[in-house]
Parts: sequence; C-alpha cells; structure tokens
Amino acid sequence: MSEFDSAALLERAIRLHPDLPDRLVAWQRTQGRHHLPWQQTRDPYRVWLSEIMLQQTQVSTVLGYYERFLSRFPSVVDLANAELDEVLNLWSGLGYYSRARNLHRCAQAVRDLHGGHFPGSALELQGLPGIGPSTAAAIAAFCFGERISIMDGNVRRVLSRVLGWEGDLALRAHERALTDAAQRLVPRDASDMVPYTQGLMDLGATLCTPRKPACLTCPWSDLCEGRKTGEPERLPVKTNKLKRGRRENWCLWLEQGDAVWLVQRPHTGIWSGLWTLPMFASEADLHAAWPHPTEAQPPLTHVLTHLDWRLHLARARTPAGSITDKALSAVMAKVSEPRLGEGQWVPMAALLAGERALPKPFQRWLIGD
Repeated sequence: MSEFDSAALLERAIRLHPDLPDRLVAWQRTQGRHHLPWQQTRDPYRVWLSEIMLQQTQVSTVLGYYERFLSRFPSVVDLANAELDEVLNLWSGLGYYSRARNLHRCAQAVRDLHGGHFPGSALELQGLPGIGPSTAAAIAAFCFGERISIMDGNVRRVLSRVLGWEGDLALRAHERALTDAAQRLVPRDASDMVPYTQGLMDLGATLCTPRKPACLTCPWSDLCEGRKTGEPERLPVKTNKLKRGRRENWCLWLEQGDAVWLVQRPHTGIWSGLWTLPMFASEADLHAAWPHPTEAQPPLTHVLTHLDWRLHLARARTPAGSITDKALSAVMAKVSEPRLGEGQWVPMAALLAGERALPKPFQRWLIGD
C-alpha cells in the first residue's frame, strides 16, 4: 500500500469490519490478560489512574505504585484534597513527574468542576488536565462503553501492521489517517468495547511486539498485511527516532547534625517540583563551592527515556550549627541546575516521613529506598 494512500487504508479497514474486531473480542475473552487489578473495575478513577501510570512505564513497575496510590487515595476526591508534595513523593521512581502534577490537577478539576465524578465521554474527558485523546478514549471505552478506539503506541503498531499502513507516523496527516481507520474498526455492539479495547492492548503487549512478533498465535494472522510481506517488524514507520543524550553532574550531600541541605527544582523540566541535593556542572565546581573534606560515594547512572544521567556524590558531615550563611551562599552560587529559592535544611526525620518528594536517585542515597 502506498504510504500516502489514506483512502485505500480506510477502504481496507471498512472491508475487514466486522471480522477484525469480532476475532479480537473472542481472542481476548479466552486468551487475553485478565489478572491485572485495573481490569477488574469499571471505576473511571481507577482506570484513569492506571492509564496515566502506564504511560511510558512497564506494567511490572506500575503494579506496586497503583496499589499504594489507591491505599492512600481511595477516591479521586481524596487525591484532589492531598498536598502536591505528598503526591510527588508517592510517585517518586515512576518518572515523568509532570504526570503526577497533572494527576493532582485533574483530580482537583474533577472535584471542583464535575462534583467528584468523571465525565462520561471522550470529548469531555479531554478537557481535563493531563488527559489526551488515547487516555480519554480508554476511559470512555472501558467505563462508559463509548465506541471509540484508543491510539497509544502499542495500538499504532498493531494496526499499522494488520492494515499494512506505511505512512510515516511522524507526520500528523499520516497518524490522522490511521486514527480514522481505527475508528472504522470498533465493534458495532457497545458491550464489546471493553474486550476489544483490552484486546488491542494485550495484542500489542504480548504478541505483536516491536521485535519478533508471535504471528503464528495472533488472531489476525491470516489477515495481516505486515505478515504477508514477511517483515512485520518494519512497521510502523516513524522517522523522527528519539536521540539519547548524556549528562553528568556532581552532587553535594551536605549534612549538619540531623538535617540535610536540599534545593527544590522549578515546576518545569526534569524532576520538576522535586527536591534534590545541590548539583554542580563539574567536580571542580563542587570543590570550589565546598573547599572542605568530603567522602566520595559510589556514583550511579539514572536512565531516562531520552537521557543517561551520570550522578557523582560527595558527602560532607558537620556538627549542628557549624555551617554559616556565608558558606551556604558560596555553595549555592556554584549550583548549575535550575532551582526555586535558595534551599533549606530538612531534618532526616522529615525525609523518612515522606515530607519532601525526592527523585529516585536521591531517595536511594538519602533514605536507602
């Protein structure tokens, strides 16, 4: 199929309906995943929470966080009433902290604008903070039976292959064409929307994987255009591949008695709103800021989606009351990372109680978690 032939793509989707959705629904009911906790509910709050957590994050990682969040915040109103720092602290380690901030903002919007109840259509759901088209479609399909297709990365891969769509998904027009085709494939019966939507997710997660798809066990095997070419892994096409970067910083673990000096990052960018140790662009800058003995700690590499961040650590332990304001000013003058304010002494007891949200590397260093 020509990569620009969106009319042929739509025609093929129409021709394969209802065979594709009917097969997928039957497959999901007998062979799909049924053990995940968010599959046992039609509560929009729980489905929404799982959808946000699963963005760019593996299921195995999300499971523990999901249970802890629900234990602490059993309802969307409980989440809305919480302090942002508590939400960020509970989120620590999941990454993409803008998700946690939007989670809190969205919960407050549901509380304040919708009486604590999620609206029932994908269109209305997209008006809430942090809810994009695919997440809105998932909530609407799972919880309200709306006949609308999700379009996350797994679904784009599955549908590109079965429909033989070679359009470059880096181009908005090509992605829109695939979205239009996906909408033509949804089941006619709204009661089938839950197994169909879950089936799309299961197919992408378990069989139609990026590499070495298990075509022989796929319910769409004989219909798949990608399989017929012998190279299903070639699809989907997306030219603007993410380029990974590398960064390196030196961190100063400054202790005075039972307190640690922390700085808060701004509410934009990496680790936004979280608290870290002072960070420096080079080892020389750190020692210029703190020209006193330090204990070198083992460095670590923090792996983000787009970045490998090498973090070095120097620890300085001092008696209570021994560090002057002038010494702290000298430290802060050399800090290279953006921050809010000039920092503060935080008792270790407060950190252990979760009163400051820390990125995972600093949480591991400071409280051993």
